[in-house]
Amino acid sequence: MRILRTAASAAVLLAVQILAALPAAAAAPDMAHYVLDPAKSSLEFTFLQEGAWNKGRFRHFTVSFDFSPENLAASRLDVIVEMSSVDTGDQERDDAVRGGDLLAVAKFLQAHFAASQINKTAAGYEAVGKLTIRGVTHDMRVPFSFRTATEGGVAVGYMSGKTSLLRLDYGVGQGDWKATDQVGNEVGVAFALRLTAH
Repeated sequence: MRILRTAASAAVLLAVQILAALPAAAAAPDMAHYVLDPAKSSLEFTFLQEGAWNKGRFRHFTVSFDFSPENLAASRLDVIVEMSSVDTGDQERDDAVRGGDLLAVAKFLQAHFAASQINKTAAGYEAVGKLTIRGVTHDMRVPFSFRTATEGGVAVGYMSGKTSLLRLDYGVGQGDWKATDQVGNEVGVAFALRLTAH
């Protein structure tokens, strides 16, 4: 019995020595958590009205971005837009956009984009997720560029990109607004974000 215990102890010691000699397993890449710097960020959209392109923006929105270029599988992007903060530069038009036939902000307070897949592309990255507007959800792919910097001792990230969507896919256009002769169906979206690491 004593011989068996001695042999077992020797085997354990040998295993420990072998493991110690192996290269250390690669540590999991650091995942940075970024949140929006609203004062230095913009979320804009363009739309065709009566044959002319117009621009608007959302004044209030939040962004949460968990990102590691070495661990894209675990990276996440979450954007919430306060729909009542829409601003097209014309009060009468803004009231119409907020109304029940378009964004219906009294009922649908927020739009939400949640991406659980971040892919590397030739031009940068692509967020693959789901966009919800007016309670309607569709798959969405959003290309973007991302770079990091250190400013005043704080780690920051700059994200920018453009995409487009069809407003009628999300029910943004009821009654007379379903027609596209006055207001086009396609809406362009552009964003330039400054994010700070936490």
